[in-house]
Amino acid sequence: MGSRMDALLKSYTAAAYPAILPEGTLSALQSQVKSLFEAARGSHAWDHTLRVCRLCEKIGRAEKADMDVLRVAALLHDIGRFRQDNANGRLCHAHQGAEMAVEMIRDLPLADGQKQNILHCIRSHRFRGDRVPDTLEAAVLFDADKIDAIGAVGVARAFLFAGEIGARLHNPDVRPEDCRPYSEDDTGYREYRLKLRKIKDGMLTDAGRSLASERHRFMEEFFERFLNEYEGKG
Repeated sequence: MGSRMDALLKSYTAAAYPAILPEGTLSALQSQVKSLFEAARGSHAWDHTLRVCRLCEKIGRAEKADMDVLRVAALLHDIGRFRQDNANGRLCHAHQGAEMAVEMIRDLPLADGQKQNILHCIRSHRFRGDRVPDTLEAAVLFDADKIDAIGAVGVARAFLFAGEIGARLHNPDVRPEDCRPYSEDDTGYREYRLKLRKIKDGMLTDAGRSLASERHRFMEEFFERFLNEYEGKG
């Protein structure tokens, strides 16, 4: 299966597959996917998926990606998130989501290479994942998902997630690197130190780098002020 998928991805080019998915097909898929987020935590709820979809539209068009692949992958990219959260991080939502997506895309009027690319996009979109985006569409989804994790929305989501797992506001007595994920010390600042501040330099597309730059500046200024205010200095 792995070698067949690799061959399909190598022979795949966006230009060979002009956008053909009817709007009704995408709407039906969107309704199906939305139902999977009814019990989702707010930091990774349906609104996050919609923002990623909009970012994929912007970045994908600029990068001349296969928009059929990208639209489906963006809708499905976080469908396995509830499994990871329920397991307190012991499962990878990217791998779980790709497994769930197989049946959901089986009957879509797309070529086999496009379907394999969709699954690859889902598997490789995670910042802390073990798969690297190997196609343009996977790179676009990776960037779009990460851009929604930085800037004003990213800061809000980081503290929202910390609240969801019962973390404290901040813990200056423990290095972020020494804190356990999904613990009371898994704070918004820890997320910034270990992940969010690195996102800008990890962008894979020109359009993604452009969007990430301004959001990064805002986030740096926010956390500098946050630490000063937390210590009563400002």
